[in-house]
Amino acid sequence: METHLADWLRGTPEGTEAESILRSCVHCGFCTATCPTYQLLGDELDGPRGRIYLIKQVMEGAPPTRETQRHLDRCLTCRNCESTCPSGVKYGHLVDIGRKLVDERVQRPLGERLMRGALREGLTRRWLFDPAMRVGQAMRPLLPEAMKAKVPERRDPGAWPRRSHARRVLMLDGCVQPAMVPAIDAATARVLDALGVEPVVAAGSGCCGAIRHHLNDHGGALGDVRRNIDAWWPHIEGQGGEGQGVEGQGVEAIVVNASGCGAMLADYGHLLRDDPAYAAKAARVSALACDLSVFLASAREALAARAREAAATRAVPLPARVAFHPPCTLQHGQQVRGAVESLLAACGAELQPFADAHLCCGSAGTYSVMQPTLSTQLRDRKLEALQAGAPETILSANIGCLTHLQSGTGTPVRHWIEWVDRAIGTARA
Repeated sequence: METHLADWLRGTPEGTEAESILRSCVHCGFCTATCPTYQLLGDELDGPRGRIYLIKQVMEGAPPTRETQRHLDRCLTCRNCESTCPSGVKYGHLVDIGRKLVDERVQRPLGERLMRGALREGLTRRWLFDPAMRVGQAMRPLLPEAMKAKVPERRDPGAWPRRSHARRVLMLDGCVQPAMVPAIDAATARVLDALGVEPVVAAGSGCCGAIRHHLNDHGGALGDVRRNIDAWWPHIEGQGGEGQGVEGQGVEAIVVNASGCGAMLADYGHLLRDDPAYAAKAARVSALACDLSVFLASAREALAARAREAAATRAVPLPARVAFHPPCTLQHGQQVRGAVESLLAACGAELQPFADAHLCCGSAGTYSVMQPTLSTQLRDRKLEALQAGAPETILSANIGCLTHLQSGTGTPVRHWIEWVDRAIGTARA
């Protein structure tokens, strides 16, 4: 796509990157067919190709409008279009740049600014979010339905393993997941422990930066990224010290059980590529980061053996009919497909196929709050497909998807590692 950047953008890092992405687009329109918002709205400007044209116009000097902002806001950043694109257009990076440039030139209404600020600051600070979530869960029966949908029921996470192992991995100590469903991290730790791997949570780490980044607080997001790198680096380098393993023996991976965070960690190297103090470290973090399903792939047979042993002694059968919803951040953001399903099948799950597994459920981080109508439509369509095979449990791999889907169904919605934890018998540990 021929592009002529405006003088104010030409030669800047953002302009150079955006121009390269724009030039790779041949405007074939294949992306339109797999865009969830285009399918719902039928407007070219609510599909990837139309949004690319809007961003191109702004970068060439056309003044953006509130309508430009609305079309970009409606994008889920699901990156389904990237999986479809035959030219390899990095749409996710382009729309991040485009939104930032538009927001710098179009002031949002006060209500939107307040809402985005509350999400940006409230969700990413554990000292604010954790007690607020505990209060919400305690008062959940009294909450209005709209708020209740965002507050999952409190579940006992079970015991965290205490053993030490020579093999060690870092686990992300994120923002919303530990407060909303602490059982996910506990189940992850138990499964890793059963395989002789010690999960390490680094003091001082926190939100991966995705929430701030997708709300256009790019500076704040980079602050989160640098803080995490600083907290993780002693464990990566194996510098020893209490709780940091053997001197000289660094962790073998950064294991992420929230696919949205995993997609963000994979981008650390790109985000800090021009930072002389952090570029090399960020690239190494991205190389070490991997989804939990990818890390466990080599242990599939060991998990299957443990599942068979547990099944032989289990008094009450484990619900085996499951449907697995792969989050967009897993299948499109990280390009991980089939890894979770393979582990579940090995452990005895009867996976129920469903239509349009590639489409977004409508959660998309804060999207379900900022775009509730579109989000609910996408959720209901996804649940109709998921429940067609009458699964006993719906599984997924991201806290936002789990909460969003659960708000529209009575079928239990869980993280897939919780199911594996029960299947191999470590949930009782």
